[in-house]
Amino acid sequence: MFPIRDNIPSRRPPLITLLLIIINSLIFFTLSSASYSTFAGFVYKYGLIPAKVTKLVISGVPFSSSDLYPFITSMFLHGNIFHLISNMWILWLFGDNVEDRMGHIKFLIFYLLSGVIAGVFHMAFNPISPVPVVGASGAIAGVMGAYFVLFPSARIITLVPSFFLVPVFLPIPAVVYLFLWFLTQLYSGMVYSVIGSTTVGGIAWWAHIGGFISGVLLNRLFLRDRY
Repeated sequence: MFPIRDNIPSRRPPLITLLLIIINSLIFFTLSSASYSTFAGFVYKYGLIPAKVTKLVISGVPFSSSDLYPFITSMFLHGNIFHLISNMWILWLFGDNVEDRMGHIKFLIFYLLSGVIAGVFHMAFNPISPVPVVGASGAIAGVMGAYFVLFPSARIITLVPSFFLVPVFLPIPAVVYLFLWFLTQLYSGMVYSVIGSTTVGGIAWWAHIGGFISGVLLNRLFLRDRY
């Protein structure tokens, strides 16, 4: 099921949502013109590598800023164009309304915090992985978690596969759509944890789970005093 749009217009321009989409896109297209070695080096430097952080924790060596900034910078890197487009589409679909309820600055802080928590969740379930994790999906999952709480009665116009190859668009309640999405992430995360892999096809399931949970639990702390 692919979400097309919701039925709740935002009252104010979603400036931070737009800015995040622009920044992510500019970084991706700038790096896509570089050589593979340059791109890979950038990903290994600014992506979140669980094994590297775990090693520091075990050794007791104090963290430096260079050890911590991948929790933020990894959110602005994407592996391919489909990764970028799918993430930015979901951010646009759900981000405008959540930003509306929080205000620009609070929404930005909430977004970044959700992404950091998502990274911590991924590390907790994949502590010795040497594979760098990149992408905004953990932070976006936080936005989805907030939307789940704040707009449960909204309708998500969803493209549903059809056996007759004719597009079918269904208005699905947001609380149903997002709950089903969360269950698929939880199921996948648990299955691949059992078989010894928490990233399959480039998908960090537990980052999505952690981001969504953070959005559900923390959104109230970031709401506007008046809406």
